[in-house]
Amino acid sequence: MTLWFVFALMTVAAIFAVLWPLSRRGRADSGGSEVVVYRDQLAEIDRDMASGIIGAAEADAARIEISRRLLAAADQSGRDAPVTGSLTLRRAAAIVALVGVPVIASGFYLALGSPRLGDFPLVERSRVADANQPLANLVAQVEAHLEKNPTDGRGWTVLAPVLSRLGRYDDAVRAYRNAITYAGETADRRADLGEALLGSAGGVVTADAKTEFERAVALNGDDAKANYFLGLAAEQDGRKADAAALWQKMLAKGPSDAPWRPLVQAALVRVGGTVPAGVSAPALPDGAMAAAKDMSEADRGTMIQGMVDRLATRLKTNGDDVDGWLRLVRAYLVMGERDKAISAQADARQAVANNADRLRQLNEGLKNLGLDG
Repeated sequence: MTLWFVFALMTVAAIFAVLWPLSRRGRADSGGSEVVVYRDQLAEIDRDMASGIIGAAEADAARIEISRRLLAAADQSGRDAPVTGSLTLRRAAAIVALVGVPVIASGFYLALGSPRLGDFPLVERSRVADANQPLANLVAQVEAHLEKNPTDGRGWTVLAPVLSRLGRYDDAVRAYRNAITYAGETADRRADLGEALLGSAGGVVTADAKTEFERAVALNGDDAKANYFLGLAAEQDGRKADAAALWQKMLAKGPSDAPWRPLVQAALVRVGGTVPAGVSAPALPDGAMAAAKDMSEADRGTMIQGMVDRLATRLKTNGDDVDGWLRLVRAYLVMGERDKAISAQADARQAVANNADRLRQLNEGLKNLGLDG
């Protein structure tokens, strides 16, 4: 409202500046009145001389002086005449100033401005999100937005996983709860909340976390994250057989290219479960597994071991192959050789330590395999 008031004052000032010069007629009018006065004085001199009040010499001197003043006044009146202008012209200029200027200004503003945009102070403009800012700054801006709009379910849904990645698990738990409250309950959100509770507890599946995973499975029986962590809860409780049964069921029902398969395979081996035939395929080329399908179990194991050893040897000379390192670590985990997997993990990090992109890719892959990334 204040902005429009300022605009109105500016418009009035502009109109006044245009109309003021047009209203100044004083000098022209005064010049015309002086001419009339001097002519009356000349007539009066003639009357006084006729009455004998003044002599001829005095009358001539007075006529000369008044005539001089009359000529000067008439000359000045002629120069000031253009200032008066015509009445029609002044009225046209006044109409343009009073109506035309506001209309033209409003047209430009509506076309080029943003009449529906509210007040946006400078301090707020400095807070506009920039994709090049550090992640922590962007998170702080989203949190500030949610403080003012606590029922923004979409905002909580976006913020929660970022807080988890930053290791702010307590804040992530709160964000996931708000996302469920204001954006609705889904299996993914329940499972993510359980994972945040697990992170807050240092990797232990607490009773609260287990409850969230069970709620996720109730909403979607095939939710991979919830089923995996329910198996982990069973393992932590000492019920390894239950954990193995749950993970074997996941491997049997899940897609062959599911990204969580290596993690579940490694977990299954860890609890002494039997890995279904063909499950170790992702660690080795498809053609090799096809060639091994008719071999005996012992021969197949020998062939796979040889291929793993050759992969390890190749990586010692070509350590830039991040995918190769991940295949090697995964193969060791599936074979139950966790010590070798950890050793390969250390060798891989050392090999790509000078390349930030490869190191980040490696750490993400190791984390997906169940190793610290």
